[in-house]
This record gives sequence, structure tokens and C-alpha cells, in this order.
Amino acid sequence: MKLSENALKVLQKRYLAKDEKGNLIETPEDMFKRVAKTVALADKFYDEDANIEETEKKFYDLMTSLRFLPNSPTLMNAGRPLGQLSACFVLPVEDSMEGIFDAIKNAALIHKSGGGTGFSFSRLRPKGSTVRTTGGVASGPVSFMKVFNAATEAVKQGGTRRGANMAILRVDHPDILEFIKCKQDNKEITNFNISVALTEKFMEAAIKGEDYELIDPHTKKVKGKLNAKEVFELIVKMAWTNGEPGIVFIDRINEKNPTPNLGDIESTNPCGEQPLLPYESCNLGSINLAKMIKKVGEKYEIDYELLEKTIYDAVHFLDNVIDVNVYPLPQIERMTKKTRKIGLGVMGFADMLILLGIPYDSEEAVNLADNLMKFINEKSKEASRALAKKRGPFPEFYNSIYKDGEPLRNATTTTIAPTGTISIIAGVSSGIEPLFAVAFWRNVLDNEKLVEVNYLFEKIMKQRGLYSKELMDKVAQKGTIQDIEEIPEDIRRIFVTAHDISPIYHVRMQAAFQKWTDNAVSKTVNFKNDATVEDVKAVYLLAYKLGCKGVTIYRDGSREGQVINVGVKDKTEEKGSKPRKRPEITMGMTEKVRIGCGNLYVTVNYDENGICEVFTNLGKAGGCPSQSEATARLVSIALRSGIDVKEIIEQLKGIRCHATLRQMAVNKDIKVLSCPDAIAKTIEKLISLKQFDKEREIISLDLGLDDNKNKILCPECGNSITHEGGCVICPNCGYSKCG
Repeated sequence: MKLSENALKVLQKRYLAKDEKGNLIETPEDMFKRVAKTVALADKFYDEDANIEETEKKFYDLMTSLRFLPNSPTLMNAGRPLGQLSACFVLPVEDSMEGIFDAIKNAALIHKSGGGTGFSFSRLRPKGSTVRTTGGVASGPVSFMKVFNAATEAVKQGGTRRGANMAILRVDHPDILEFIKCKQDNKEITNFNISVALTEKFMEAAIKGEDYELIDPHTKKVKGKLNAKEVFELIVKMAWTNGEPGIVFIDRINEKNPTPNLGDIESTNPCGEQPLLPYESCNLGSINLAKMIKKVGEKYEIDYELLEKTIYDAVHFLDNVIDVNVYPLPQIERMTKKTRKIGLGVMGFADMLILLGIPYDSEEAVNLADNLMKFINEKSKEASRALAKKRGPFPEFYNSIYKDGEPLRNATTTTIAPTGTISIIAGVSSGIEPLFAVAFWRNVLDNEKLVEVNYLFEKIMKQRGLYSKELMDKVAQKGTIQDIEEIPEDIRRIFVTAHDISPIYHVRMQAAFQKWTDNAVSKTVNFKNDATVEDVKAVYLLAYKLGCKGVTIYRDGSREGQVINVGVKDKTEEKGSKPRKRPEITMGMTEKVRIGCGNLYVTVNYDENGICEVFTNLGKAGGCPSQSEATARLVSIALRSGIDVKEIIEQLKGIRCHATLRQMAVNKDIKVLSCPDAIAKTIEKLISLKQFDKEREIISLDLGLDDNKNKILCPECGNSITHEGGCVICPNCGYSKCG
């Protein structure tokens, strides 16, 4: 097996079996044998004479070649006591105290087994409604979401996977405004992603600027009206603020519901790619597109023959998982086996484009995505029909939208998932996302960093004789190569990162894949920090127009910036933000700096949010203490107002003082140009000595190594985290968290 050092590290930490003392008791090969053997056993359920050993070998080769990998719970739990192999679940939340707390209990069992849960809170009566049985007043959906959130926090999963939830509320629910704003504080409801379920009726009203009705789900009566355009703009503004909420087009999802007889789809899984009926689960797996390439002469082409074989083997694998799975609840087993949904997706799409020499943000790439996913979807249906001939169709087939056609084994066959940690194991880009960076810094020891360079970029740079450590350091510092002139234009054109690509191409790529995907597509539309609210609005409307089933956006740095409070009826401009209060306790350093007027003592302090204040004290030699104090005070206010530390350093560094310059000629102890220059250099020194831990995150202040504003680093390994489908994933150690 060709596993990278990073892949081995992630496998050892999160996937490979350990004994009671935490010692590893299996190798990666052992893990894949364990999974292949367990999943192959399902063949016996349909044919007593089935050659289990042959199937086991086929599945083992499928995974160890890294052509295909199943979702994480399958790798973690197959052949082990837990035995729960599905990643995605949706649970109903009934409008009763018993129903609500049954859902909390069931969610806890699923989280314990390594799965993620989706909920629609749309059935719950609105806040303030009368509860006849008790004579009390209903708390409303948001109040109960906080209870679910606390329960998720309490469930520990042995460090393998964290509890993740999706909360969805229909846009016509009377509590919709409270829901839209429930995560404007980043510290609230931290174990949930939230999405608003938008109806076609609402979208039509929003485009026309008309009012729409709010419906009490308990009484089915109209409870009021809101202006659809204003509500839509509030959703957009909150998403611009910190990425929450996302949106799902719920009517569009139900138009594609393959089994409407079983009910309406109300929710999706935490990353939004898997719409499911209440109590349904789905197991996912992804084909590594970087392996579906062959060299013809001097160029690469897609190997459609290998891709077709891989699709057939993967559909066989995923269908078997349904039968060998140990379900956390009997209701889930019953519903899952009625529809037998599987979700075959892809990873390494960005790698495939690079190998083919096609820029991600190009018409050629969008057309390739369309044709490629059409092929995968059609071949997966062929594979499902072939299985149906041997094993029978899914039990609800004759009540499904497919009833007049050739029987299918699975109600759905395709899903585009984020593939966070399995793409690390495969050593390729995640899902259909572009590269998150061409190179980045990876922490290897406490004070040592190593450049992690994209393997394809490293290879082509070496082939062209352009590779050097200094250049790779420069690329890692920037993350992108677009403004590095010593790298040729043709290389810059194909090695584009998420932030090099316009949001419009993010949406167009998502739509191209969605066109041929049964379920949905997990894709983050990335915006630069300076994107406007109107930019986000344009993307939401484009996603609606192009047929997407939902949208998740992330504006760089927005989760960590100051949150703006907005309201539907507030038409006034936001006032300037106030700096956060000075913390009661800080830590820091004081440096004595020699300047033209004598000694300047510069104190730089920080708290859990980063550098927060600067003090200066000028020695007895005189000088201009009022000016240095004023500079320090303004710097402190800027820091606590969320201004990027790098911007402050750039503004102060290099300012010259005639008194200091005169003394520099005769005094070698003077190393600065002025008081402001001294302040900038002391801040830089503290940054180079210390990174600042938060309880769950590490804020990187090493801005010499990171040009992105307010970059969050992984709480487990300290490396850069990237956003995917409303969640975060560390490409270095596999840490992930939704909400």
C-alpha cells in the first residue's frame, strides 16, 4: 500500500483497533482485511454457494488500491463489537415532550456509535403557544435545540468522531426569525449546523418582494405574515456574518424523493449531502478520481473502463453494508432496509483536473463534471439493476417513482459527500472541492514547522527544474501561487485554491454534479473576507436558478470576526463596532528597546482570543511619551476591535524618527527606527514565540506564515483547518467538527 505519512498518522489515531491500554493491535492492511471480510459476508445471505473469499479479495483490493473508500464508521466499526457502519441518520422530532426526549435519547445512541444526526424542528409548536395538557406555554424549537446541543456535548466517543447534528426549520414556521439568528453568537448551539428549509412558494415571493404566510404546525392555522424578501436578506446577512444558516430547497428535495409513499423528507445529515426520511440511514463511499486516470502518450485521460469496474464493485460493497450493519435502533433498521439507499460519491476531483491540465474555474472543468457524474450515476444504476436481478429490488420499489421501470436494488445510488478524513487516507483533495492550499505549514514539534506541499505541485515543479525549499516556503506562507511570478503562468492556472476561484464557479461546479446526483452535494462556496452581502445573495439566487438542493457558504475569517446583529425590519446602516472589553486577566511580555530618546519599555499582552493590548513606558531621558502612549492606546483599541494583527504591524513597521535615526549612527544598540517601529517589532517577537490556545481552537497569530485573516488552527495538532459543508476538517490529523 502507498500511504502517506499523514495518512498513517490519521489511521493510527482514529481508525486502527487498539487494546484496552490504547496500544495499536492492527495495521492498515489488517483494518482493510477486517472490513473486506465483514462486508463480503452479506453475499451468503443471497447465495449459500457464494464465493466469499473472492468477494473479500475484490473488496480488499478496491480499498487498498485506494480506488474507493467507504465512510469512516465502516472503516472504524466493521468486524468490531460496535458494528455500526452508517454515517448519516435523520430522526423525527415529534411535537410532544415524550417525542422530543425520545429523539434526544436516540441521537445520543447514534452519536455514541459514530454517526451524525439530522433533525427537522418544524413540527414543534411555536414559542408561546399554549400546551393544553399542562396549561403551560411551549418553549419553541430553538429552546429545544439547546437541549439537544447539551446532550451532544455530553456524549463522548472515545476520540474517534465527534457528535454532529443538522437542525432544519421550515421558512414558514412562526419562529423562523429566532431560528435564523440563533447562531449569531459563535458560542451558541456549537454542535449543530443549521439550515432553513426554503419552499418554492417562499422563493417566488422573495424574488417578487411579496409577503408570505407563517403556519402554526400544531393547528395548521396562519399565525402571521412576513416579507419574503426581507427574510431572505436576513438569511443572507447572517450567512455572510458567520456562515450560518445554510439553506435547503425542501420542495426541490421532495420532488426527487424516490419513495413519497413513506412520507416527506424533512431533513438532511449534518453536512447536507444526504436528505433522508425520518429514521432512515445511509452509508456512503467515495471513488478516488485521481486513480481513474491513465497516461496516453504524454498526456493523461480518464480511464472509463477502470471507473466502470470500480463503480460496480463499490455498489456491491455498499449494498452489502446494509445487510451486515448493526443498527443503533430497530426503527432505523426497518426503514433503511425498505429503501436500501446508498450514496456513491467521489473524492480527488481537483487532483483529476490537475492531472488533465484543466483549471477548476473553467468551462471545460464544468463540462467535464457534468459528463463524469452522468457516467457515474448511470453506471451505478446499471450496477444496482444487476444486483436487483440476483437479490430482488428494494422492498418499496413498487411504490416508488421507479415502479414502471427495470427493478433497482437501491432507491438512491449517488451522493457527493465531503470525504474529510477518508480523502486524507487516500492522499487526495476532498470531495469535489478545489485544493484548500498548494502548500501549508504543518507542526511537527512544539516550535518546528514543516512545509506540506501538494504532491502533484511538487512533482511538476521538480520536473520543470523549478523546485526549491525557499520557493516552497514562500508558497506555504501564501497558500496560493497566483501572485508568485517565478512560477510559470500555465502552472499557476491549474493549481488554483478555493479562494482563487470565484464563488460563481463554486456554485456552477456544485450544480453540474447535482444534475446527476440522486441525493445532494456537499460543497462549500468560499468567499474572501472582503466579500459583500450582495455577493452572498447573488450566489444563493444562482444556486436556486441552477438546480442545487442547498447551499453552504463560508466567508474567510467570518467565524472568528465580530458578529453583527441584524433584524428584518432594521433598514438603518450598522454603526461602527465597539472594541471588546479589556479582559481582567492577561499574559504577555515586556521588552526593553533602545531608541533615540533612551529606553522604551514595550509591553504586549494577550488573552484567549489573541493579542489584546500594548503599553509603552519611556525612561527618564525625556522624549515624547504622550505620542508613544497614544500609539499604544490606538493599537490596543484596534486589536480588541478585530483588526488583523498583520495590518497593524505593517502600518507601524518602518516609521522613522529623526531623533532615533541620529542616534543610530553612533549607538549600535539601537535596532529600531522609532517608537511605532519598536511596538511593531515587539508584537512580531511575541507572535514568533507564542501561539495562543483557546479551549477548542487555536488561533494562529503567526501571520508571517499565514496571509489569511483570523485563521483557525486545529485544537489537536495546531495546523490549518479548512471548512467543508458547514463543518471544519483538519487535513493534517483528521480532526473534524460540525457546528
